[in-house]
Amino acid sequence: MHGLSASSARAAVLLCALFAAAGAQTPTPAPASCHLKSNSSCAECLQNVACLWCITNQQCVDYPVQNVLPPSSVCALHDARWGVCWVNFQILIITMSVLAGIVVISVVVCCLCCCCKCERIGNKREDAHAERQTRARKSRQKARRNEMQLRHDEIRQKYGIAKDNPYARMDAH
Repeated sequence: MHGLSASSARAAVLLCALFAAAGAQTPTPAPASCHLKSNSSCAECLQNVACLWCITNQQCVDYPVQNVLPPSSVCALHDARWGVCWVNFQILIITMSVLAGIVVISVVVCCLCCCCKCERIGNKREDAHAERQTRARKSRQKARRNEMQLRHDEIRQKYGIAKDNPYARMDAH
């Protein structure tokens, strides 16, 4: 078992060395400066993902990565293009906000539906359990009542006061 883990470690080190050597041999080309593509076309500018195209002044600028959205000093949101030329940031933000809202509302509604369904199932179980307990209690009560009636009848028989008609008044002797 120890020999297997040592050989696995050697293989992992060898693979890391091969990947490092392959990475060192293939230099990555430096992206062309976005300013060089100004006054060209949106499609040409956006071939580099680090570039932002501004329609109003036909400028290709470096995307301001320190900000999530480009500030208006760089380009107005409705004129800024990034990634593809046919989507502006303003429409993208509105669309993403609406979609995010729909997803959040859907999740909340689903959670509420699941909770209500689980609660109803729980209530049905509790109701069934309470019904079973009530039936059991009533059957025990009926059995005790019958037992008491039998004892009372035995006592009446013993003392000779058994009555044929339970609704007749007992005569005082």
